[in-house]
Amino acid sequence: MSDPDETPLIPEQRRELIVKHLRRESVMSYHQLTALLGVSQMTIRRDIAALESAGRVLATPGGAKISSRLSVEPSRLEKSTRDLLEKDAMAAEAARLVQDGMTVFLDAGTTIQAMRPYLDSLADLTVVSNDLAVVGSFLDHPTADIIALGGRVEKANQSTVGRLAALALRELSVDIAFLSSSSWDLHRGVTTPAESKVELKKTAIAVSSESVLVAGSSKYGSFGRYRIFGLDDVDMIITDAGLSEPVAAGIRDQGVSVILAGPTARRATG
Repeated sequence: MSDPDETPLIPEQRRELIVKHLRRESVMSYHQLTALLGVSQMTIRRDIAALESAGRVLATPGGAKISSRLSVEPSRLEKSTRDLLEKDAMAAEAARLVQDGMTVFLDAGTTIQAMRPYLDSLADLTVVSNDLAVVGSFLDHPTADIIALGGRVEKANQSTVGRLAALALRELSVDIAFLSSSSWDLHRGVTTPAESKVELKKTAIAVSSESVLVAGSSKYGSFGRYRIFGLDDVDMIITDAGLSEPVAAGIRDQGVSVILAGPTARRATG
């Protein structure tokens, strides 16, 4: 705890100390940080909110943790068992953006695949995807035209990646691209540990009239080696209600619409 005779730290100094301690411990409670810095819990909460808005730490129930590096993409099998209710809520919100006759790009991922049941009643869709499971799920759609993007197959995620897939996508004109990510945050944007995924996602934004990132809050605050695009490069972000208000406000300040999907979905536009 700080010596009461010492000159109080200014907020910037105090916040640097918080980051230093979190880098060492990874996760700390408000109580621990209060004891270490000798300030009120309200002050610590304000500091954490400011650091989270700056993309340096993440608020957790009862404390905070440091942003983490994602070194390997989780496999499709791992993803398929996680955050099922949140994925369904995000998928339902994303599907509301789709109308009859649209051409949509559905990126690889279990959250994007969860959109399929919500698109069953739409007519004359053209579905473009690099996800083998997504392509398979539309084979019984009554009217959808399906375009499967060829390329090198990434077996763990059951999707095509790389330049060949990007070249095929570049020949199309898409109304809405729905993009997935396993790592994203306010300042680093959307990143990946797999270089092979970069070109296709960038191409999806380039050929689409509108682009939407669909990614859960549990993936927020992690980052990979390769930067794909900034959050301000998409028109909308659909995530779940677990994303904190300071982060949602920071995204809104970049001019991006935000939907926090859940029982009472909240919308914020820039």
